[in-house]
Amino acid sequence: MSIFVKNAWYVAAWSTEIDDQLRRFTILDEHIVMFRKSDGSVAALEDRCPHRHLPLSKGKRIGDTVQCGYHGLTFDGTTGMCTRVPGQTNLPRSAYVTSYAIEERHGIVWIWMGDPETADPSTIFDMPQFTDPNWAVHHGDALHVQSNYLNVAENLVDPAHVSFVHPTTLGNAASENVPVHVQTEGEAIVAWRWIRDAEPIGFFKNFGDFDGNVDRWHYYYLYTPCTAMIDFGSAPAEAAIGEDERDKGVRIFALHFITPVTETYSIDRWMHVRNTALDDPQAEETMDKMFRTAFQEDKEILEAVQAEENRPAKRRPIRIAIDKGPLVYRKRINELLEKERTEDLASDPSPAFVYHD
Repeated sequence: MSIFVKNAWYVAAWSTEIDDQLRRFTILDEHIVMFRKSDGSVAALEDRCPHRHLPLSKGKRIGDTVQCGYHGLTFDGTTGMCTRVPGQTNLPRSAYVTSYAIEERHGIVWIWMGDPETADPSTIFDMPQFTDPNWAVHHGDALHVQSNYLNVAENLVDPAHVSFVHPTTLGNAASENVPVHVQTEGEAIVAWRWIRDAEPIGFFKNFGDFDGNVDRWHYYYLYTPCTAMIDFGSAPAEAAIGEDERDKGVRIFALHFITPVTETYSIDRWMHVRNTALDDPQAEETMDKMFRTAFQEDKEILEAVQAEENRPAKRRPIRIAIDKGPLVYRKRINELLEKERTEDLASDPSPAFVYHD
């Protein structure tokens, strides 16, 4: 039974990862070959020839088609239909590979893994800061994590772990007992808290240049199936800014686009958007270094958790108050999976049934 939601947009790659060469990517345990066509757009095809199953990524490009390296069957880069079988003129109707819908924007390549008829580009994650000149946008890395995507995503709607996993980078002891607020009614699951009049965390000691106590915040937004946006920042405590005045402080959005590779392997492509040091490349390098340190801390925790989950369980895990966001997230994922497993034939009710709801 699939653990992956297929009718959703996933980040397949940064735009810089795809060129005119045939390159294999694995997404939701499916192998896909991608390349840039002659017009610069991205082709994404099932990476398996339907004849003898050689990966098409082992073949070669011929214009905007892909030729299998075993017997030369050739497939259109847009439709996936076979355009040539050497030695015969007829093309079997079963000679095709799946073609995936692709959208590219803001240097990110998105792929739709499910029913192409339901692929709606308007549902792709976006934010106005991507094109706002008052904000700087910077792509980070692709963090490879040997862990199930659900565990990785849950970690990104969990402010409580920051005090313990990231004590020198994104958190400190001042936040250990500060209550976490959770909102689960909207499109995103949101968890947040403010730490007032406290010592700056390591990140802002190095970058924010604060010389006294600060008010700082963490807002975690998790969108199904696995895109997270973390809004965090600090302002001088004496400014006493309100919750809706975060732009007055040093404000950063850390974005995480999680791509499930297999059941126990995920890729977290992360980037940041900031309202300070807009034209300072050194700021980007400094932030990248600090983020890499923090995310390596997450990676070690998540991979250790996965290693234990792979072993036989002696008893069910306990749940505590901070788990509200992750529990709602799991419920939403299960609802999406169940929806994909069934076909709704009641949307146009039969006249034999009279509804009084």
